[in-house]
Amino acid sequence: MRLPGRLSAAIEVLTEVDTRHRPVSEALKTWGIGNRFAGASDRAAIGNLVYDALRRRASHGHVMGSDDPRALVLAVAIRDWGEEPEMLNAAFAEDRHAPEPLTKDEIARLERGDDSLASAGNATRADAPEWLESALERAFSNEWVTQLRAMTGRPSLDLRVNMLKSGRERVMKSLKRFEPMETAIAPHGLRMPAGSRDARTPNVTSDEGYLKGWFEVQDEGSQIVSALVDATVGGQVLDLCAGAGGKTLAMAAAMGNTGQIFAYDTDRTRLAPIYDRLKRNGVRNVQVRAPGEGALDDLAGRMDRVLIDAPCTGTGTWRRRPDTKWKLTPELLAQRTAEQAALLDEAVRLVKPGGTLVYITCSILPQENGDQIAAFRIRHPEFAVRDAATLWGAQLSLPLAAVTDAEGGLILTPLTTGTDGFYFCALQRKS
Repeated sequence: MRLPGRLSAAIEVLTEVDTRHRPVSEALKTWGIGNRFAGASDRAAIGNLVYDALRRRASHGHVMGSDDPRALVLAVAIRDWGEEPEMLNAAFAEDRHAPEPLTKDEIARLERGDDSLASAGNATRADAPEWLESALERAFSNEWVTQLRAMTGRPSLDLRVNMLKSGRERVMKSLKRFEPMETAIAPHGLRMPAGSRDARTPNVTSDEGYLKGWFEVQDEGSQIVSALVDATVGGQVLDLCAGAGGKTLAMAAAMGNTGQIFAYDTDRTRLAPIYDRLKRNGVRNVQVRAPGEGALDDLAGRMDRVLIDAPCTGTGTWRRRPDTKWKLTPELLAQRTAEQAALLDEAVRLVKPGGTLVYITCSILPQENGDQIAAFRIRHPEFAVRDAATLWGAQLSLPLAAVTDAEGGLILTPLTTGTDGFYFCALQRKS
């Protein structure tokens, strides 16, 4: 497929997303099944067009005077991918799969480009939902637009080297064809930066090293907060929302397969992949607890660390899942914050005196982060926030790069740490 056909396909996929309210990943998969002539490069390019359009939906829509699929895809081609309107129209004329030629109005709007954004509101320039503006300003003060603009780029592909089985040099050699580099902060991470235009993301999960358990795909931000848990050799740790086990695996490696990690989740489906991952990674100090009445009763008052990787709005992952940015509602936010408060209260009985409760989200919203910590400390004054800078220095041996909020928690963002958005706060129980 040539670019005109790819643009038409991206418009078709976005139309499917808008009209049938389907997740982008499903719409792209369905399009691929229905158009088997498209090769892997074509599918990657179409996916890039769709995701780029959604990352900057508000600003592109403002420039174009419309955020319909055609307007967004054309804006991506010209504003993000560097195509020229006249050259596109010439290419369209020679390709029967092309969209309709750009109109004079569309060309005029694209030529004005960023100049037209000067009159736009902050939420539009930040490519963020307008109803979240006050929350984002509370999180980042007068830097919030800059922070959110940094969340409109493509994410890198990050890996965590499994030190139970391998080392950085060995994995870098195995993946040499992808030109990996060491992560800037995470001590055992590797990164493959995102490409531009129609660049494909490396398929590392088919690599021999992955199949042997030498590394896992894990964003550097997730690696950082996993390290900050400070899961010590020989300790007793509960991962209360383990899901597929990404942070469980990182902690097991940090503990050198000593002590005991209990991996639990209320959803059996989310938990199911952990069994194969533990085996492939050579992890022996994890006991999976399936959901059920009384499943954690014997752990009460025994845990050195209880990790809550809380269900959240996922606002920190907007680079990877930009469609969720525009689907988020006040009702969903309220549902998530209620679940988070309940999890924090449930965890209290499991933390031993002197132990630490760790709260993590992949959100940048204060309602899910600092507000939760402030409310929890009122309900449970026996917990005090551990100094984040001290934890950072001990585990990462680098100057603190994350933003510190009023409650003493850390906020990781693409702008400050080059990672997905994460929140971290550790609370120690009085002895």
